[in-house]
Amino acid sequence: MIAKSLDIVVLLKLLLSGEGKSYAQLSEELEISASEIHAAVRRGIEAGLIDSASRRPLRSPLQDYLLHGVRYAFPARLGAVSRGMPTAHAAPPLSEHFQPDDLPPVWPDPEGKVRGQALEPLYSSAPQAAKSDPELYEYLALVDAIRSGRARERKLAEDELRKRLSHAHAA
Repeated sequence: MIAKSLDIVVLLKLLLSGEGKSYAQLSEELEISASEIHAAVRRGIEAGLIDSASRRPLRSPLQDYLLHGVRYAFPARLGAVSRGMPTAHAAPPLSEHFQPDDLPPVWPDPEGKVRGQALEPLYSSAPQAAKSDPELYEYLALVDAIRSGRARERKLAEDELRKRLSHAHAA
């Protein structure tokens, strides 16, 4: 089994979606094909991150993976200055803890209103999915802070993720 970065997006959406969403519904919301979502769920089950019966993420293994594995499995790739959507410490919920950067990390987006340093999203459709799901946006920004942040940014993101996962709808 080889994990793909889109697996993180699918895992987080499953965590936030509650019970009973079909692959077709998830496909539409994430702008990822249903077959890719099915494959991501299968990989999550194989990795012990998803309960095979309920298709719900397992809270403790997911937390371990997000806090300790994602940064190494899917390192942040910073690019040129671009217009986009703020992420990592420049996006909620972490943005309230930091002074605005001259060049904050952004997911490149031609409709973006913020000029910053491009940070490649975990999956190409993640910014579009985040626009229609503010809670998913915050989770993805927290993961980006872990992937790309300095020690203080990572620590705040880790603490916030722990807090959120303790209240999440995981199995």
